[in-house]
Amino acid sequence: MMARGLQALGRLKVGAMNQTEAAYARTLELRKAAGEVDWYKFEGLKFRLADNTFYTPDFAVLLADGALEAHEVKGYMMEDANVKIKVAADLYPIRFFIVRAKPKREGGGWKIEGVRNGD
Repeated sequence: MMARGLQALGRLKVGAMNQTEAAYARTLELRKAAGEVDWYKFEGLKFRLADNTFYTPDFAVLLADGALEAHEVKGYMMEDANVKIKVAADLYPIRFFIVRAKPKREGGGWKIEGVRNGD
């Protein structure tokens, strides 16, 4: 019974967005309408990191210039997710970003940080 209180809130079904992810999808739609983004897909890519270890970023994003990016939207970053995105950035030749919602008191919007290889 005690362990249950320590568990995370739980993950939504595969393919279902939480509120923060849905808000970021709306931002990507605006960027698409503005011509900055050609295409995006929620949970659209899956990266093999090792045997039986995979990483699925929240969004695959294809920019208008042809660059493919992986965007991970987080309210809070668990250590395993942090490690997985860094390993993926080391293994694959695309840009990885961690996206966090800025509090309304800071003007809202998004803080987007690139994940560099070797960090």
